[in-house]
Amino acid sequence: MIQQPDLELIKVFVYGTLKPGESNYQHYCGGKVVAATRATVKGQLFALPLGYPAMILGEGIVQGYLLTFNTQNILQYLDPLEGHDPQRATEQNFYNRKQLEVYSPEAEPLGLAWAYFMTLKQIEQIGGVLIPSGWWTGH
Repeated sequence: MIQQPDLELIKVFVYGTLKPGESNYQHYCGGKVVAATRATVKGQLFALPLGYPAMILGEGIVQGYLLTFNTQNILQYLDPLEGHDPQRATEQNFYNRKQLEVYSPEAEPLGLAWAYFMTLKQIEQIGGVLIPSGWWTGH
């Protein structure tokens, strides 16, 4: 009997509309998430006048969820929502995606996960406002 190799689980840190209970969670993540854990990354979170947030990398804490997916192509599914195309130059993407170190709310390392972020210049051009708590909700 041939054993199937374990599917590699894909981890994505989400802080906006993809969080459990937010507007895009069910459509994009429903049935594909095997674990959703409260988590943080280093950065700053901004509310955009478009009705959703964006983060920049750096100091500070952005709060969200570490989602673990059992779907290999989940990034190809999420990238269009985030305006990200890995084939485009960085400055041509709405959000860019990279792997970041993720932490528990108690600052314990949880490993690497993909996260979508903007540059401060992009956020300033859109008119983003800093969220000091690092926690966004659309409710």
